Amino acid sequence: MSAGYTLVICEKPDAARRVADSLAGGGANRERVDGTTVFRLKRNGEDYVVCAALGHVYGVSDPSEERTVYPVFDVEWYQADLVDESGAGAGGRISAVKKLSAGASKFVNACDFDVEGETIGFNLLRYACGGKEKGALRAKFSTLTEEDLLRSFENLEPQEGGLARAGRARHAIDFVWGVNLSRALSQSALVSGHRYRVVSVGRVQGPTLGFLVEREREIREFVPIPYWKVSGTFEKDGGKFVAAYANDRVETQSGAERIRAECGGREAVVSSVHKSIVQVGPPVPFNIGDLQKESYRAFGYTPSRTMQAAERLYLDALISYPRTGSQRLPPSIGYRRILGGLREMAAYSASVAELMKSEPKPVQGAGFDPAHPAIHPTGENPKRHLGAVENSIFDLVIRRFLATFGPPARREVVDVSLAAGEHEFKMGGGRTVFKGWTKYYGRYSGYRDADLPRVSEGDRFFVAGVSMEAKFEQKPPRYNQGRLLEKMEKEGIGTKATRADIIATLVDRGYASGESMEVSDLGLAVVETMARYAPSIISLELTREIEEKLESVEAGSQNEADLLRETVRSIASHMGDLSANEDTVGRQIDMAVMSTISKSFVLGSCPICKTGELRIVTSKSTNKRFVGCSNYPSGCRASAPLPQKGRIRAAAKPCGLCSWPVVYVITRRRPWKICVNPACPGRRKA
Repeated sequence: MSAGYTLVICEKPDAARRVADSLAGGGANRERVDGTTVFRLKRNGEDYVVCAALGHVYGVSDPSEERTVYPVFDVEWYQADLVDESGAGAGGRISAVKKLSAGASKFVNACDFDVEGETIGFNLLRYACGGKEKGALRAKFSTLTEEDLLRSFENLEPQEGGLARAGRARHAIDFVWGVNLSRALSQSALVSGHRYRVVSVGRVQGPTLGFLVEREREIREFVPIPYWKVSGTFEKDGGKFVAAYANDRVETQSGAERIRAECGGREAVVSSVHKSIVQVGPPVPFNIGDLQKESYRAFGYTPSRTMQAAERLYLDALISYPRTGSQRLPPSIGYRRILGGLREMAAYSASVAELMKSEPKPVQGAGFDPAHPAIHPTGENPKRHLGAVENSIFDLVIRRFLATFGPPARREVVDVSLAAGEHEFKMGGGRTVFKGWTKYYGRYSGYRDADLPRVSEGDRFFVAGVSMEAKFEQKPPRYNQGRLLEKMEKEGIGTKATRADIIATLVDRGYASGESMEVSDLGLAVVETMARYAPSIISLELTREIEEKLESVEAGSQNEADLLRETVRSIASHMGDLSANEDTVGRQIDMAVMSTISKSFVLGSCPICKTGELRIVTSKSTNKRFVGCSNYPSGCRASAPLPQKGRIRAAAKPCGLCSWPVVYVITRRRPWKICVNPACPGRRKA
C-alpha cells in the first residue's frame, strides 16, 4: 500500500482488530511491523492502516536515574518500558507507530473515549507521530459492534484537547505527589532500619487509606454497652407465632425481667393491623460504580475483578464501554435492536418477548456522562466460551438492562401491634403481589416474602412465654471493598476509572487485607506519620480541590501547567517536616513493616496437632514456600503447598469444610482465595 493512507490508533489490540474488520467488512489484511500486528484495508476508495497501543505506552517519570532521591519536581514523559517494568512491549509499539506515521496523510484517535484513552492517543500522536495531535480526528463510540464503529467513522470530529490535557495533568500531579511521599517514607525506613521497602502514599490512596484507619480506630476504641432483646410467644387455637417487643432494645436487665413478669401468662390483644401496598420502581441502569457494588453484593467480586471482566466483555463487543458515570440509556442505542438480539439467547427470550409487547422505555437515573451511556448489553451472542466471572457479570448486566424496562413491582406490607397490658409487641412482613421488574432481574432483586399469621384487630391471644436475650452493641463494621468504593464516590475522590485500582493497591501494599479490609500496622503507621508531619497533603479537602481543578482543565477554564506548579509548591512546603524528622519517621515505618510481615507468616492453628500454628515456611534447599506446623520439631508433619507468586494473607476464618487456614493470594491483577489443604473436599469438587 502506497503512502497517503489514514492511520487509525486504537487503545488495545482486540479493539484494533474489531475496528479494522468493521471498516473492511471482514477483509482486513494483517501484517507485522516491528513485531506489532497492524491491519491494512480499503474502504470507499480510501486506504487505512489500523494499529494499537497496549494501554499507556508513555509514562511520567523524573529525569534522575537515582530512584531514592527526593524531592522531585521535574517530570517528563518517557517510553513506558523505561520507567516501569509493567510497560514491557511499549518500545516495539512506539517504533511501529513511528514507521507507519511516516506514510500517513490523516490520523484518527480511536482509543477509548475517556480521559485515559484520550491521553494514550494524544501521546502517540504527539511523540511517535511527530506532533500530529493538533490535526487529528476523533472516533467516538461506546460499543465495539460493527454498527457503532461504522457510525463513529462516518462522523469523525476534530480532536479536542481538554480531556488529554486533564489526563496528562493528572498523571504528572499523581506522579509528583506519590513519588515524593513514597520515597520520603521508604528512604526513612532504610535510614532507620537498614532495610528498603516501597511504602507508597498516593494523592487519592492517602485519603482512602485514611477512611480505613479512621474506622479501625473506631473499632479499637469501641466500648460495647449491654442491652436486652425481648420477644413474646403468642398462642391461639393451636397456632403460635413470635413478636418482638416494640422497643428494639431494653437498656437494663431489670427492665427486661419486669416485662417478662408483667406479660407472661396473660392475654394480649391485637391493637392494630396496618396493611399497605407499596410500589417499588425498577432500578436505574448501571454506571461503573453501581455495577461494581452490585457485583460485590451478588457474587463477592472485588471492584478490580469486576472491572477486568467488564473490560473483556466490552472488547468482545458484548457490553458497552464500562468506565462510564452515566445512569441513562438514550434511545440512540436502539432499544428494540438490542432486545431483539437478547431474544435469541434462550435464558432471556421469554422475558424479552414480554417486554417487547409494548413500546420499550427504560427508567433513567440521575447520573450523566456526556461521553457514554449507561452500561448495557449490545445484543450480540458470545462467540467464545465465557469464564465463570465473565458469565456472571454478563448475566448481571443483561438482567439489569431488562429490569429497567419493567413496570414497578408491588408489595403488600403488613405491620401488626399487640398490647399486653401497658406493653406493646410488633411484627411485620411483606410479600410481592405483582413482580413487575423483579421478574426480569431475577435473583438479583433481593426481595424475600415473609408471610404473617392471619390476624385482625381485636383478636386475643395467650402470651405463652416471654424471652429475654442479653446483647451487646456491635462494633462499627469494617469497610469491605464494595462499601469502600461507595465511600470514595460519596466523598468525590478518585475517578470511575481509578477507584478499583486504588483499592487493589492498598491490598497489594499490605496496608489492608481480608474481606473486611482490616488495616495492618503498616497502614496505620503510614497514616499516623503523614497526619503528624504532613497532614494537609493527605487531606480529603486537598484531594477534592485538585479533582475539581482537573475538571476545570478538562473544561478549558484552568491551565494545566499552572495547576502542576500549584501542586509542586504545596508538596514542597510539606516535605521539610518529613525530611527533618527522617529518623523518627523511619523507626515508626520500620517497626510497622516488621510487625506486618511477621503477622503475615502465621496463618492459623494447626488442625492436626491442635496445639501448633501453621506458618509460611521457605525451604532452604529449593527456596520455595509452603505451609508447615510450628510443632514440626515435636513431630507434627502437617504441611501444604502454596502458590509461589503473589503475597499471602490469612483470611479471618478457617475453612468450614476441613478447618485448615484459608488464604488470599494477592497479585496486581486478581486476588484469589483458597483453602491451603490440597485434600479439602471443596478443592476436590472444584
